[in-house]
Amino acid sequence: MKRIETIIPNNKLNLVVSAIEDIGVGGITITDSKGRGKGVRPSLRSLRGTSKQQAEYNSLASVMTIVEDDKVDRIIDAIVGVASTGSSGDGMIFVSHIDYTVDIQTKQRKS
Repeated sequence: MKRIETIIPNNKLNLVVSAIEDIGVGGITITDSKGRGKGVRPSLRSLRGTSKQQAEYNSLASVMTIVEDDKVDRIIDAIVGVASTGSSGDGMIFVSHIDYTVDIQTKQRKS
């Protein structure tokens, strides 16, 4: 099994979640986050609107799911297909190996 974590701009969240669900993945965890990467940070106006300053962080969403190995490439292709604009700041996908999971309710382990 693999853990796929995707960090994307908030405006791509619905597209990415729909793309993952279309492949048949049921379990998805979404976390609001802030961060800095290659993307341009937004400009913010001061309280009176007389000056602008650059935001310290971008508003991002983190989408995480655990899937069987045979779904990984399809999920990555689907995410890239809906989230990529070809610009810096499109986001990142991280894939890591999961040894096993434990269902807390049933105490059942799955490798």
